[in-house]
Amino acid sequence: MNAVHIRPATISDVPAIANFIGKLAEYEKLSHAVNVTDDLLRQHLFGANPAAEVLMAELDGREIGYALFFQTYSTFVGRPGIWLEDLFVLPQYRGKGAGKALLTAVARIAAQRNCGRLEWSVLDWNSPAIEFYKSVGAFPLDDWTIFRMTGEKLNDYLR
Repeated sequence: MNAVHIRPATISDVPAIANFIGKLAEYEKLSHAVNVTDDLLRQHLFGANPAAEVLMAELDGREIGYALFFQTYSTFVGRPGIWLEDLFVLPQYRGKGAGKALLTAVARIAAQRNCGRLEWSVLDWNSPAIEFYKSVGAFPLDDWTIFRMTGEKLNDYLR
């Protein structure tokens, strides 16, 4: 088998990224929450002020997965960090090293940028992902709870 190749995404990858986001949402049983469009991805990933970066995983010239991440900042550590928002590999290519290659590439970027942290969240029922992350030395932060404010709740708060 050939090796997985990781490369930075380009604007021409937007349709593939949108497709992967849809497949990730389907896997996570969250398809109803997806509102992303190709235009939004072009604007927010490749526009004047990119909000995130994407790495693509390829095998034999075919896109098989992606990682989307962005910079954060830790006041406690006093350095920037990276938040890994999405890491997804097509089901038929799992177990072939693509997920590990994507995670390693993001970790390498974090190290090159002198980041103090690389963090992400995992759905509590996703035991394959949890086991994978533990196997590479990551650990859960059981004493933290993620809060979110979206849509109408966000608008109501601002009124």
